Amino acid sequence: MTLLHRVIAAVSLLVAVPALYAADAREAYREQWPLQLSAPQAGAYRLTLGEDQYRSAVSPLLADVQVFNAQGQALPAALLAADQPLAQPAQWQALPWFPLPAQGSGASDDLQLLTERNTDGSVRRVEARLGRSGGGAQPGGWLVDASALESGVQALRLDWQSAQALQVRVRVEASDDLRDWQAVAEGVPLVDLQHDGQRLQQRRIEIGRQAKYFRILPQGSDVLPPLTAVQAERVPTAQAIQWQWRPLAGTAGKPGEFEYTLDGRFPIAQADLATNDNSVVQWTLLSRDDPDQPWQVRAGPWVAYQLQDGSGRNQSQAQSLAVPTRDRFWKLTASQAQAATAPTLKLGYQPEALVFLSQGEAPFSVAAGSVHAARSDAPVGTVIAQLREQRGAQWQPAVASVQGPAQVLGGDAAVQPARDWKRWLLWGLLVLGVLVVGGFAMSLLRQAGSARE
Repeated sequence: MTLLHRVIAAVSLLVAVPALYAADAREAYREQWPLQLSAPQAGAYRLTLGEDQYRSAVSPLLADVQVFNAQGQALPAALLAADQPLAQPAQWQALPWFPLPAQGSGASDDLQLLTERNTDGSVRRVEARLGRSGGGAQPGGWLVDASALESGVQALRLDWQSAQALQVRVRVEASDDLRDWQAVAEGVPLVDLQHDGQRLQQRRIEIGRQAKYFRILPQGSDVLPPLTAVQAERVPTAQAIQWQWRPLAGTAGKPGEFEYTLDGRFPIAQADLATNDNSVVQWTLLSRDDPDQPWQVRAGPWVAYQLQDGSGRNQSQAQSLAVPTRDRFWKLTASQAQAATAPTLKLGYQPEALVFLSQGEAPFSVAAGSVHAARSDAPVGTVIAQLREQRGAQWQPAVASVQGPAQVLGGDAAVQPARDWKRWLLWGLLVLGVLVVGGFAMSLLRQAGSARE
């Protein structure tokens, strides 16, 4: 074997070592569960996470939950909150709209709207008065009345009649009083193109907020098409999603204090208490993710009571946390130290959804529990929004569900960061390979020097 062949072999070793380590990414996770797909060819799927996945995960951001195909390749996925509309059927509602007259190029801020409203606050008539600043005329826009909506607007969808090709940009503004306007989006494209029997349309405008009125204005010299209808995609209410509860038994600490440990990375958003007897105590709820961290107030102080009498059982309402959290350690503190028995702490959450796109061969599986690997959320929301434009507003990802018990992958070693001997061995081989390549290079330099002499 010549010296050149030895150098090539050493370089190949440097490339092969990392490849061996990343051969099957599933080995970096504690366990996995096989998935069953409701529609094998759907392409996009929605998996509602269960208790097993939350208990196995260790990441505070739930980044160690990932979907894999049969070859062990991670699939594009994103974690969505329970009330995230992109993972649910879209809810559309028609809205009244009013055309705005053309305005001067510099009169955007001089547009005055005089409105007549009904008793419920909806707009009956709009009269626009324009300032005189600016020169040549520009096309007007549209005023959309969303005051009848109880929830926010996720997006607006426009319908128009136009036989010509269309590609314009618009600016969207929001207001609650028709006087003060705030920019929502800039440079939003509206597209309607046809060629060779194919049609490309972009009618959706992302809003993602709540306001009574929206103003859609053209940008530059773009000419808007004749509008025929406006629909709003409503933001679903979180109250319609079923709550899950984790009851925890506490241990007594200081007088009037009780500590609890949560057995998973659940997205806790509510808290409730239960006692074996009648009680009334003012409590404060705190949490932290590490025993060495300071406690953070999550709810309260609030008066929690429970009264059992002949008419039934009465108790106080559950408390909403200011910010949802996945903390492991929880503590209840009584305003007075008279509470001698730890109440049952019930922590409530709404299961999240992991939306993923299928790639490669089935079967697919979901893995959880790792301190070595982390999921990078893919922009699957954009794909879902475009698919709804193509397939209809009610289209949604197909359902994926866990089918069968957990299968051990890396086991408990996947969640133990200390003393990863396999990684140190691989790094040792990598350093050894570097030294070998360096030795070969020095040998080549010496031989070249001897040849010159």
